Amino acid sequence: MSYSDFPYRLYLVVSDADCKHHTIDYVVEEAILGGVDLIQLREKHIDKETFVRKAIQIKSITDKYKVPLIINDVVDVAIEIEAWGVHVGRSDMPPSEIYKLPNCPKHIGWSLELLEQLNSSELNFVHHLGISPVFASKTKIDTITNWGVDGIQTIRQKTDLPLVAIGGIDETNIQDVVRAGAHCVAVVSAICGSENPRLVAQNLKRLIHEA
Repeated sequence: MSYSDFPYRLYLVVSDADCKHHTIDYVVEEAILGGVDLIQLREKHIDKETFVRKAIQIKSITDKYKVPLIINDVVDVAIEIEAWGVHVGRSDMPPSEIYKLPNCPKHIGWSLELLEQLNSSELNFVHHLGISPVFASKTKIDTITNWGVDGIQTIRQKTDLPLVAIGGIDETNIQDVVRAGAHCVAVVSAICGSENPRLVAQNLKRLIHEA
């Protein structure tokens, strides 16, 4: 996987619970109009049937704007709705197993929580690494390492895979994250918690390009 195969710079991770002022549909569409390149749907506490309905609903928006949709964790939902990608963590189905499934998503992301993962054979089946979290975040508390900017720099030196940084990133620190070696930046609260998600997305995208 090379950077030319991953031209995305701003990535939104979204759930109903994270959308504080608007519906999830509104946030997704406004974020895309503001410059978000990728949408990841992350719903941890709903049943599969509800997840499928919501994923189809969000996919109708992402398809309209030709923006890839990634499903978090739930591989069978990603397959059922024909999502572009799936993102999994160390405790989820391994990328190598996902790769073997009929009609598996085209793109597999894997959360990097320990440096030892960079020695894993699973990397042969991974298209990008999620550096999670960069900074402490209220939206993701079940994590091992807060990588910080120095952690991104260390990881960048050890792999050529595209790095997607996530966790506590907003307008105040996004440029430091990009300069440290993150190819793409994922946000949750900065956009989902905003009254004007389009404007925030525009500002974040501008800051990425300036960095």
